[in-house]
Amino acid sequence: MVRRFAVTGAALLVLVGCAGNAASGGSAASTTAGAGPSMTTASTSVSGPWRAWTVSLSRGEARGGCGATAHQVVCATDSGALVGRSRADGRVTWTVPAHDRGRSAGLVVDAAGERAVTGVADVLRAANLRTGARAWTHRAPTGRTYAALGAADGVVLALATSDPSSRTAVLEAVRASDGRSLWHRTVARSAGEPLAAFGGRVYTADGTRVTARDARTGATVATSPAGVECPHLVTGGHYLVCTGSPFSAGDTFPPMRRLDPATLKPLPTPRNTADKPVRGVISDDGVLVLYEAGAEDTSAGNWYAYDLEKDRGLWSTYATEADAGVTAGRFVTFTPANDSAGRGRVITIDLHSGPRGTGSAAPRMSPAYAQTRDGEHPVLLAPGGGTGHVVVMARTHGALRSLPLP
Repeated sequence: MVRRFAVTGAALLVLVGCAGNAASGGSAASTTAGAGPSMTTASTSVSGPWRAWTVSLSRGEARGGCGATAHQVVCATDSGALVGRSRADGRVTWTVPAHDRGRSAGLVVDAAGERAVTGVADVLRAANLRTGARAWTHRAPTGRTYAALGAADGVVLALATSDPSSRTAVLEAVRASDGRSLWHRTVARSAGEPLAAFGGRVYTADGTRVTARDARTGATVATSPAGVECPHLVTGGHYLVCTGSPFSAGDTFPPMRRLDPATLKPLPTPRNTADKPVRGVISDDGVLVLYEAGAEDTSAGNWYAYDLEKDRGLWSTYATEADAGVTAGRFVTFTPANDSAGRGRVITIDLHSGPRGTGSAAPRMSPAYAQTRDGEHPVLLAPGGGTGHVVVMARTHGALRSLPLP
């Protein structure tokens, strides 16, 4: 399993304070404001190595980013260092130091290959997940810095640019095990877009066309047909969906299209987006949940769920802009920031039943924690693997909190 954790833009502007072990609050049940669903705060009890804990992050970690596997938490600092943390108590178990300066390209955690890889400025740095030993370093071509990372089938993919706004970049591939350079290509791209990589392929979009390359050889294996406008790619499982770009300043957006990952030909897609697509996640069984908001103000909008396999819409719910994820068959995000009755909580929604689900499929909500407040700009990390936990990274006052999945 490979997880990508992009760290760009405002995510780097983090102030560190004393997150501490703030006590949780919250009543046994709560109802969201307006037309929102009714939810309980009950959480499933968990047996196994994951535990509930809260730790403060170093200044460097808070300015970088964190990820999680079923076995540990890994953080990358803004200087390119890597830090491993225990799943039992969040304490630091190993550190790979670094002293680079520049913009972070993000963090890739490859549990299968036992590698964590980060990029800052013109250096990629990898650590062994199991031992914490430095695995390798790799430098970008002269005059370029790393802008985005991805990984597929034991290969780390990285975009290196001489200008963050440039429409071209060098796409590099290095072997995850030892950092050996495999190939590089000059590619067209949409500035600011992340890399999409899965199934042994890496996908790049330049705003009008999507190109698929073999991750091991760099050979072009497919291009999307003319007329398929694709500013932004959303991926998850083995699915690939084109939407309008969250960076667009326009009022209209190209149609949402599902693409065949093998041929890049359009497949039946549930509907066009009504508003600006801002962010999205896709489950392994093909449920796309997309946050859409007004073009001029994305602070409030709706999460829309679509069944990509059955080509139909499923449900929608009001939201304010927040991070989200998918784990254990549920959509996980934060309660709306303007919900006076239940703000500052983690909420989970059954992917297929939606906010009106009942019984075991009913929405569930955590207690309120200091780290889940909207002002902390929280990020969700889903370890998966049956851990029964999610981890919240608070970016304003650097902290991690592990909590049972509601």
